[in-house]
Amino acid sequence: MSEPGDLPVPQRPWYHGVTRYQWLVLLIASLGWVFDIFEGQIFVASMNDAMPELVPAGAEKGDIEYYKMVTLACFLLGGALGGVFFGVVSDRIGRSRTMILTILVYSLFTCLSAFSQTWQHMAIFRFLVAMGVGGEWAVASAMVAEVFPKEARARSLGIFHASSVLGTYLAVAVGAFVLPYMSWRWGFALGALPALLTIWIRISLKEPDDWQAAREKSQTDSQKKMGNIWELFRPPLLKPTLVGIGLGTVGLATFWGAHIFGKNLMEEAAVREIATLSDASKQQWNMVGMFLVTTGGGLGLLTFGPLSERIGRRGAFLLFHIAAFVAAVATFQMEWTQTQLYVVLPIFGYMTLGMHAGYAVYFPELFPTRVRGSGAGICFNLARLAVFLVLLVNGWMVRSEAEGGLNMTRANASTWFAGLFLIGVVLLLFAPETKGQDLPE
Repeated sequence: MSEPGDLPVPQRPWYHGVTRYQWLVLLIASLGWVFDIFEGQIFVASMNDAMPELVPAGAEKGDIEYYKMVTLACFLLGGALGGVFFGVVSDRIGRSRTMILTILVYSLFTCLSAFSQTWQHMAIFRFLVAMGVGGEWAVASAMVAEVFPKEARARSLGIFHASSVLGTYLAVAVGAFVLPYMSWRWGFALGALPALLTIWIRISLKEPDDWQAAREKSQTDSQKKMGNIWELFRPPLLKPTLVGIGLGTVGLATFWGAHIFGKNLMEEAAVREIATLSDASKQQWNMVGMFLVTTGGGLGLLTFGPLSERIGRRGAFLLFHIAAFVAAVATFQMEWTQTQLYVVLPIFGYMTLGMHAGYAVYFPELFPTRVRGSGAGICFNLARLAVFLVLLVNGWMVRSEAEGGLNMTRANASTWFAGLFLIGVVLLLFAPETKGQDLPE
């Protein structure tokens, strides 16, 4: 007990005691995630140019939108399978070796996407790219969680996930400065470059101590088998697994059903307000919108970690889900001027993306080391299976009535998907709180 007049013990910053090697792990994991996001977002940045060239001649606008959604759905399906597969692999052979495999996979098939001749080719390559993309996140998030001390875990994982905005910025830069003047194929060809990162990983990283200890224990205890995916679907891990899958589904469904279309509003406003616009100018305005949404989203991602340390993981998720629903409805249901969108789109991005950092913070905390990669991978990526169906529905909603669709506007379809944020609020009633706890062993 302190005596009157005693000076309070100064509170140390969260990064106090973090070693150089731990920072290195965060840097390499983040770079892998940056390029991971670039490989995914380069299609979003270029699909308005690529898909009209790849779909059958004479296809209507609504049909092109449908093919875009099918291709995005294939990406999500590949991410689901890759996240589960490589998550299990990382539990069995190690985090750093699996990270190398995932980066090689997404680099190779993004580059091969440049040679697509039909939309079916693109869909197949996007599926294979996503196998690596989904796996890299599961492996990297588990590794950062295991390497950083408890006091720094939430913020380090928040930084890790927030680095994704740099990947989107790269895609924006390609969309703004390459695609208007060169073929969209060059954007995909650049996807081979992240493969160089694997050399650094091989030289610099070792397997986390927690993983090595869990592997040794598994050799003497048959109940502690590494990467036993079926353990996740039995008590006591069944409940956190289902909650994680549910939260991930809400986040990914709203991302692909609403968030990514916020950027289109800037192009639409430019078309309304500027007398004549070339196709190159439209593309650049679209990239301005993407930049604004991404910038706001990045700030939201950086906010989640500190906020979850203050009010808990569940409290932070609750605030973001409610705010995201309000922001999305207001953004899509009101007609904004270009000037107003410079403020509206960052707010929209902040609210609708910020919770995604929570997946990197929260999911690894739900599972013991022996199935941490598998559990995080399943929660974040198995959700893509549900989103695969969501995107097919999304394509049907905007498809022309002549082709059996609902002929809805993109804004109205996105507003409907924003309602999923409210389902996320309900899921939090069943979510365990992990703030301040050690990682399960």
